Amino acid sequence: MKFEQYNISPEIKRSLEELGFRRPTDIQFKSIPSILKGDDVLAIAQTGTGKTAAFAIPILHMLQQRSSMNSRRQVKCLVMVPTRELAVQIAEVFDVIGKYTRLNILGLYGGVDQDSQIRKLDRGVDVLVATPGRMFDLVSQEHIDLSRVDVLVLDEADHMLDLGFIKDIRDVLRHLPRKHQTLFFSATIDKEIKDLAYSVVYNPIRIQVSPKDPVSKNVNHSLAFIEMDDKRFFLERLVKELPDNKILVFVRTKVRAERVHNAMARIGINTITMHGDKEQQDRLKIMDEFKSGESKIMITTDVNARGIDIPDVDFVVNYDLPEVPENYVHRVGRTGRGVKKGQAVSFCSTEEKPLLEAIENYMGTKIRVMQIDKTEYQETLSFTDDTPNDNWKLLLDEQEAFEKQSRRKKNKK
Repeated sequence: MKFEQYNISPEIKRSLEELGFRRPTDIQFKSIPSILKGDDVLAIAQTGTGKTAAFAIPILHMLQQRSSMNSRRQVKCLVMVPTRELAVQIAEVFDVIGKYTRLNILGLYGGVDQDSQIRKLDRGVDVLVATPGRMFDLVSQEHIDLSRVDVLVLDEADHMLDLGFIKDIRDVLRHLPRKHQTLFFSATIDKEIKDLAYSVVYNPIRIQVSPKDPVSKNVNHSLAFIEMDDKRFFLERLVKELPDNKILVFVRTKVRAERVHNAMARIGINTITMHGDKEQQDRLKIMDEFKSGESKIMITTDVNARGIDIPDVDFVVNYDLPEVPENYVHRVGRTGRGVKKGQAVSFCSTEEKPLLEAIENYMGTKIRVMQIDKTEYQETLSFTDDTPNDNWKLLLDEQEAFEKQSRRKKNKK
């Protein structure tokens, strides 16, 4: 079924066509009809499968139909998100899909001056995409009226609830009309989080895409056992062997991000860093540099692990393994998005082996190990531009061939 066959407005169809959206993804195909019917929805799908458009398309259509009945602009849809970056990104998705609808969209988040946000609210906003902190600030200042909200969306719902946002969610429900539609969207969810989700919605439709395989099939996974103090040498080698690739490097802490950045700078490799200590304007500028390809290597904490859509990331490097197993899924989901292929390379030190075991248990599969013998390991520690080495490329090619062969065998079965 193509989008042109959907019962959605011509204005939305026009923007989808311009964006090159011809057919819905699985999560869009399964979610859009239920949302248009007014059902509460709990949707779980792999990262990079088009979850944002899965709720933005039907919401924009419904609001466009209702706007003709009520000329006064009030918040009709509230999208709550856990991070500022997600607020910016999701608001942009609503903007581009709804560009011909005349609906007003606002991304609301902290870290920036609130005056311009207040001016936009005063002019009228149909869709508000917000982080809880700034939203409640402006609700208390009476700049936001949520009493006419028709649709509440919790994006990255598991993360919001798991971070303790359940109180914020319950608080916002007190401001909303009793009758409204609630949508939960996430890449991962567990029983505890699911129970919390069901406690704040009424008889939701559960939609689950590839629940037994939380990681996109477009991502090839590799693992190298590398001691903690040696990781920077292997990152240097990987970057130098892949000079034209866009690489996203995940580390465990803000301090680690700056240390790795400085280590790369000492050997002439330019990188940018992103973490929670950055000012919001700096974070937006850094993200734009990486998205545009102006900077090809970004070192970040898990602030960028969830939901962020960065085009054309060739490699995700888990410089440090995540302490929360499901964050592995979110990290590697920054590559291999849509129909594109991606690579995920993880460095595992001796002390991180319990984290690796937890990740593999969570995914239900083993990550293939790239064998590095002692001689090659020692050569890497003294790797320079004068000693080019293609072994990393060979190992990654072997990994990709192995993944393809495994998939073929699985399909034959």
